[in-house]
Amino acid sequence: MERELALEVVRVTEMAALASSQWLGRGKKNEADGAATEAMRAMFDTIAMRGTVVIGEGELDEAPMLYIGEKVGNGREDGPEVDVAVDPLEGTTIVAKGHSNAMSVLAIGDRGTLLHAPDMYMMKVAVGKRAAGRIHLTDPIDKMIEIVAEANNKRIQDVTVIIQERDRHDHLIEAVREKGARVKLFGDGDVGAAIAACMPSSGIDLFIGIGGAPEGVISAAAIKCLGGDMQAQLKPQNEAERERCRRMGLEDPEQILTLDDLVRGDDAIFAATGVSDGELLQGVKYLGDDVVETHSLVMRSKTKTVRFITALHNLEHKPNINWK
Repeated sequence: MERELALEVVRVTEMAALASSQWLGRGKKNEADGAATEAMRAMFDTIAMRGTVVIGEGELDEAPMLYIGEKVGNGREDGPEVDVAVDPLEGTTIVAKGHSNAMSVLAIGDRGTLLHAPDMYMMKVAVGKRAAGRIHLTDPIDKMIEIVAEANNKRIQDVTVIIQERDRHDHLIEAVREKGARVKLFGDGDVGAAIAACMPSSGIDLFIGIGGAPEGVISAAAIKCLGGDMQAQLKPQNEAERERCRRMGLEDPEQILTLDDLVRGDDAIFAATGVSDGELLQGVKYLGDDVVETHSLVMRSKTKTVRFITALHNLEHKPNINWK
């Protein structure tokens, strides 16, 4: 992939974030998601690439656009052929309720490098660069805490573990507290939480829990860019889901997946733009006079370059968005 692609695709998440931000706190999650999806799809047509959506809004019969298998990009013959994983609005309920940590996110890899994760549950654990290669998904949580404490030169009581606030995680939360470490809970949107575990400035040392498999692959692309580490395991709930895993090439649907299983090769791009203020990025800010500010993050694993981008947009010059 050309390095210019990283700067091009951040415009895609910017447009999706701008479009969905209009629905912040309005109680209409479907409208927010639809606005993000439509804006993202339109902006993809301006990007010089030949992309195939491998993680998107659903199968062909489930989504009108950004469906799995859809071709995106302007299709120029000299454009790179890539896999595309998108979540136009990670946190539809977040936006509907006006809460924190909603983002527009995408990941891009060379063709055939992103795991075609089905829409099901996945157990995930992520750590930053210092603890990379030292954790295993089957380790007990107290051992993981000891490992990240040593790796990050912290006392156990200074370690912070971020976990989604769900009943299925009650045993993890209790185990972290019993070990003496700190727990940070979040509601929706686990891509940002997984990435935060790999950002030294976040103060978060470990991400663990069960969430969506598609979000796991998108998170893995970002974690590879940051030099962190991640392991995962699909959690099919029935035989139909197990068969779906087999069709995507996993003979053992519940095998442990490493970071390189989730994102193969050494060249992946991750981009995100905040919709509402969160751990990772500030949200869209309406400054008046038709000027809007966005805050984005774009990274590339091949170079380990991490860019934070603040942009000012004039709404009169955004034809790809239907402003309400």
